Amino acid sequence: MRASRSREGVSLARINAMCRLFLLIVAALVVGLPQPAQTTEPDGDTLRLLLWQAPSTLNPHQAPGIKDQTASRIVYEPLASFDAEGRLVPFLAAEIPSLENGQVAPDGRSVTWKLRPGIKWSDGVPFTAKDVLFTYQYIVNEDVGSSSAGSYKSVAKVEALDNLTIKVTFKDVNPAWSLPFVGVQGMVIPEHVFGQYNNKDAASAPANLAPVGTGPYRLKEFRTEDVLLIGEDVVNTVKIIFEPNPEYRDRDSLAFKQVTLQGGGDARTAANAVSEGIVDYAWNLQVGEADLRRLETKGVGRVDLYWGSYVERIMLNFTDPRRETADGERASVEFPHPILTDRRVRQALAAAVDRRKAAELHGRSGRATANLLVAPAAFASPNTKWEFNLDKARALLDEAGWRDTDSDGVRDRDGVPLALVFQTSINPVREATQDFIKADFGSIGVRVENKLIDSSIFLGSSPDNTNTRRHFYADLEEFAYGNKGPDPGSYMIGWTCAEAAQKKNNWSGTNWARYCNPEYDALFQASATEVDPEKRSALFMAMNDLLIADAAVIPLLEWAYTSGLRNDIAGYDPTPWDAETWDIAKWHRKK
Repeated sequence: MRASRSREGVSLARINAMCRLFLLIVAALVVGLPQPAQTTEPDGDTLRLLLWQAPSTLNPHQAPGIKDQTASRIVYEPLASFDAEGRLVPFLAAEIPSLENGQVAPDGRSVTWKLRPGIKWSDGVPFTAKDVLFTYQYIVNEDVGSSSAGSYKSVAKVEALDNLTIKVTFKDVNPAWSLPFVGVQGMVIPEHVFGQYNNKDAASAPANLAPVGTGPYRLKEFRTEDVLLIGEDVVNTVKIIFEPNPEYRDRDSLAFKQVTLQGGGDARTAANAVSEGIVDYAWNLQVGEADLRRLETKGVGRVDLYWGSYVERIMLNFTDPRRETADGERASVEFPHPILTDRRVRQALAAAVDRRKAAELHGRSGRATANLLVAPAAFASPNTKWEFNLDKARALLDEAGWRDTDSDGVRDRDGVPLALVFQTSINPVREATQDFIKADFGSIGVRVENKLIDSSIFLGSSPDNTNTRRHFYADLEEFAYGNKGPDPGSYMIGWTCAEAAQKKNNWSGTNWARYCNPEYDALFQASATEVDPEKRSALFMAMNDLLIADAAVIPLLEWAYTSGLRNDIAGYDPTPWDAETWDIAKWHRKK
């Protein structure tokens, strides 16, 4: 029997989708509206992208997840980005700073970037250092609630020295000088477009859906309702149409006259769309091994898989999601979690999770891990291990005083049942993971209520949306996350006390579990200024090991980036440190 679960943001969406489809069919029959075409013959001038989670914004600094960054990266650019080998590649920067060219200060406290001359925004306005300065001011403004703020915690100030020179000064010696303005969290946005929205109105800026960028393509049209036929499946999508940016510096090198990005459906239908040749690229194919093999055996498309930093994990809430403060804040640091603050309980839950089974559900795109920090390899700890041991879990719960006193199959203590709410995003693999974990937890006397939330809501960053992973109004939650660049500083800061997501910082803090351990904070502070690579690596390993020993989080598996592409698409060269569209200017169709 399928495990019972609650769903958020699903039923109404399905009803609306059915209504939209019905109206489209009626319109087609009555007035001859062309129905969506299904074809395996590509239009050579059009690149067709499919994201099974629809982007909710084209603002990279309001982006709740990879899907939004993938779409935004078609339009926006950072100063530089890291390729798959961890080398910096310039975009808006004229060159990469170094000690040799004098742009990295010898004392490690500042970096100066020289910008490319002659760059214009897609509306024709010149790009200058003032736009870079504004982007920083926007990101660090807590009223904005930017999803990129973690990469700028070490910055003391940013200065536009002239129109083509930007200087970043750090609070202290900073070995990670290359994080600000680099990669997905470094995309520069125009001051003349967003200037009036550098406040609590940031989420309502029209440019969030009508971007003005410096990248290879510009927005032509954003359709909030469209339909894509994939075999017998009718998929309701958003459809974003891009065209070449006439102001792009290498305009003549672009291979496509149009790029379409549709968002909707699920991972399985996305895989089918590639195998049938209906789309050229499908993102994030979180499907089982059988679906990936089916795609490959059709002979039309291929699977591209590479490993990065993302770890699928179960987060444990260190605050009480059921209590409210006087001003209505739930999951507040004011109220510790009544069950999960006991390390023995957390260790019991960790021992009751079968990582091997979780990895098997992911097939070739998942491998079990005991670590939260897995990449680059120099930071991956060899000191941890995981075990699946239900007897050990039961013994730990006994030791913590949780026993089944009324023989109902659920442990209790002082009249309180050991019952937890476990939330995640709607996704077949995550649902299956929830189901077996619920069963295993049940076998040790822990009652679990599974809760599913629409991905666009759960992964969202809106401070007004209480069903996000940031608000964490549950006891447990599952998702994948990792460092955005080869330096893990902006990732591991997410476990420091000061980063607790809460009302006073508009839920922009990156410590969503609200874990707080002075020992961890001391390790992180030491890493922030340690310039010796080996010592710094050892500090990050110690942070990882402390989190695992403390059962502050339950890592499940390393999560491979898995995409599908038509066999005739070339130029695709992904990196784990940026969106897969980072080099879309080079994509082309083989002759």
